[in-house]
Amino acid sequence: MNELLTKKCVPCKKGAPRLTPDELAAMRPEIPDWEVREKDGVQKLHKAFKFKNFAEALAFANQVGELAEAEYHHPTIVLDWGRVEVIWTTHKIKGLHENDVVMAARTDALS
Repeated sequence: MNELLTKKCVPCKKGAPRLTPDELAAMRPEIPDWEVREKDGVQKLHKAFKFKNFAEALAFANQVGELAEAEYHHPTIVLDWGRVEVIWTTHKIKGLHENDVVMAARTDALS
């Protein structure tokens, strides 16, 4: 079982430490299909989920939204016909925190 699925998000304050490259590398096997992308010096976790139609994509996007509200940690969600892109990052620290990896794993569990 994915250890990250048992974790909850912890409140993250401005100035909290970002994940180090070694910390992120250690967690990556639990979220192997997520890409780490960097834009303007900010790392983000990206993954696109494919669905048969718009209704299924919308239902999944809503599930991700409910998860985000429950954990009070919110992604960028891009909804398109048969496709949902989810992007996790921690805006307060301008980078990745353990919360982002936890939420990526929990997002995978919804699909």
